[in-house]
Amino acid sequence: MAKVYEFLANGFEEVEALAPVDILRRGGVEVKTVSITGSPLVESSHGVMVKADLQIEDLGVIDDADMLLIPGGMPGAANLNLHEGLRKLLVEQNEKGKRLGAICAAPMVLGSVGVLRGKHATCYPGFEKRLTGAEYTGELCTIDGNITTGKGPA
Repeated sequence: MAKVYEFLANGFEEVEALAPVDILRRGGVEVKTVSITGSPLVESSHGVMVKADLQIEDLGVIDDADMLLIPGGMPGAANLNLHEGLRKLLVEQNEKGKRLGAICAAPMVLGSVGVLRGKHATCYPGFEKRLTGAEYTGELCTIDGNITTGKGPA
């Protein structure tokens, strides 16, 4: 069975985080939500509290992930970008050639860690300059190799 880890930071966008979890689980994919807040509880951009399945401190090495997924929302995406442990995991996943996914503002994190160099990518309008090294497509969804980026929850 495929396995996805989705990372949550305070300020995440509810639809971008929870709809993929719901859809993937319905499709038979094992999804684990991971808090980077130091607590299992993560607050969305609209004040909804969500209890994550795991905390990033408890993960260790991730060898079983088919995909690492990061949702957008502000300041959630900015908070994801500040977490050095997550940044390291994203780079390691990319170096293994395994899938990365980022929605809305979150592709800026992939740009920041350097994994978008030479790739096509999309993001929420206004974040294009944060896709360091990527060619911006403006598409609703862009897949380039092991990296999938989404303009928004659509």
